[in-house]
Formats: sequence, C-alpha cells, structure tokens
Amino acid sequence: MTKRVGIRDVAEHAGVSIASVSNALNRPEQVSDALRQRVTASVATLGYAPMPAARQLRAGRSGLIGMTVINISNPFFGSLIAGAEEAASRAGMRVLAGNSDDDAAQERDHLGLFESVQVEGALVAPFSDPHAAAARLRGRGIPVVLVDGIDAGGQLASASFDNVAGGTLVAEHLLALGRRRLLFLGSRDELPQVRDRAEGARRVVRAAGLDLAATRLPRTDPLSGAQFGAQVAGWDPRDRPDAIFCSNDHLAMGVVRALLDGGVRVPEDVAVVGYDDTPLATVAAVPLTSVRQPAVEMGRRAGELLIERIRDPRAAPEAIVFPPALEVRASTVGA
Repeated sequence: MTKRVGIRDVAEHAGVSIASVSNALNRPEQVSDALRQRVTASVATLGYAPMPAARQLRAGRSGLIGMTVINISNPFFGSLIAGAEEAASRAGMRVLAGNSDDDAAQERDHLGLFESVQVEGALVAPFSDPHAAAARLRGRGIPVVLVDGIDAGGQLASASFDNVAGGTLVAEHLLALGRRRLLFLGSRDELPQVRDRAEGARRVVRAAGLDLAATRLPRTDPLSGAQFGAQVAGWDPRDRPDAIFCSNDHLAMGVVRALLDGGVRVPEDVAVVGYDDTPLATVAAVPLTSVRQPAVEMGRRAGELLIERIRDPRAAPEAIVFPPALEVRASTVGA
C-alpha cells in the first residue's frame, strides 16, 4: 500500500519546519514569498493533499457557517440559502441551515446548535428580535450578518431589500389599473420587512385619498391564503376588495385558487399581487404579478459579508440594500 504523504514529508522535502509548512498553507499572507513558493513546490512534487476537516480542526476552525431562515417551505428562503452556499463554497466552508418555521423558540434552539458546533459565523434571517440573536452569538465571538433585515443601530452588517419601495410599486400599479378597494394580507406576527411593504402601499393609497384595508392571518402559507380567499368569494361584491396585495407568493397562490373555485374572476373581479417572485409565481393557476427580489444574489452577498468578517473581525458594518422590481402578469392585467 502506498504511504500517504504527510505534512512532515513536505517539511523535510522543503527543508523547513512543520510549523512553516502549516503557516504557508493556512496563512499564506503571513509568510514570505520565498517560503510560500518552496512549500508550494514541495506540495506539488510529493502530491500532498491535506484533509480539509483535519486542517480546520487543528487550526481551531469548524469550517461551518450557521444560517437561520424563517420558513424553508417558502422558496424565497431556499434561494437565500443557495446564494449563501455559493459564497461559502468559494471560501472552502459549508452552511448549516436551520428553519425557524415562524417560531421564536425554534430559532433560539438553532442559535444554541450553532454555538455547540462552533460555527465560524452566522447569517441570521430573524423571525424574532435580531439584536437579541446577534448579541447572543457575538457574545461567543461569532460574527453575525443580518439577512433580509436591517440593523437600525448600524452595528451589524446586513443585506436586505427596500420593502417600502416594493409596497409602493404594488400600490401604484393597482391604482393605475383603476383599483380603489385595496386590501393588504399579512400575518399576525408581522415581520419588520412585511410591515414596510404595507407601509409603502399605505402611503400611496392615502395620497390618493383612499384607505388600505388590512387582514392579519395566523400563517402566510397557501392553505391560509385559500381559507381567506374562500371567505372573500362569499362576500357581497360591493363589499369585496377589488385588489389584494399579499405579503408573499405562497399566500397569494392560495388566495387565487380559492377565488377561482368560488366563482370570482382574477383579475376581472379581484386583482391579486404576491411578493418575492418565486418560481411558483409563473405556474400559479393565474400567473402572479409579484415583486421580484434577487434572493440568490442577496444570500450570496450576505455570505461574502460574513466571510469578510470571519477573516477580519474589525471590518466596519456595511448595509447592502437591493432595489425591488415589479413583474406584471395575468393576476392583475389579464391574459
């Protein structure tokens, strides 16, 4: 059996110490060019391939990035994770993702897991108080970047969307179509980003001399949307909203399906708008008009911000805000 080449063999071949080889491989910026070139040449000649996990453990590193998301059943959050994984993979790291499932206690459990496995940093898409989550992790020396959220105090790096602008786009679109009885459909445990969407729409509607009605549901999944849509279908047409702005595509899909089943035409009787522009928006019973958010790109950029802070804990906070765009489809303008 061929003997596996070890770090000692590389050191002997290069004529340097084992510590010098380790530094050249793990912290190349801290050694001279001559040493780095000598070690690199010996590695190539001998075919040395260090085991990544062992190397990370010896260096006191786990190679893991923790990431919490609010509800993995929503494709938006899956896209966030995919983007973060791209950034992590390029840095030789992996993402350990935890689904909070709209539950603050479950979110805290995931934070505890991140501590126990010694993640090197954490991406937090917060369901509960982002500052409490960040303080807990940073108290253990774990850098944190907020995803889909902003630190108003300016202490944390973040990657987020301009949700007020997104809500503004929706309301302007609906009013331009002649809709006048607008309703915002969200959740009882409303997240700051969802409140911002409603606020953006509310400002536009009020400026037009109208009111934005609002309904809050226990959850924002397709079933909850379908249950609400069935109720709306049973209302007197004179009392029915002529446009429903849903806080996400999942909710909007359920609303559309139930309205159609109840004999209400979409968009002729009721226009429906979603949010996130997930892949499902294009295959809904009536393709959804939705606010597009580049979730993969945001997840990737958040991952890059975190890796920068893992490498340099003194890096200044940076807030990246992505602008929204409205994708207009048949749920508001017809086929």
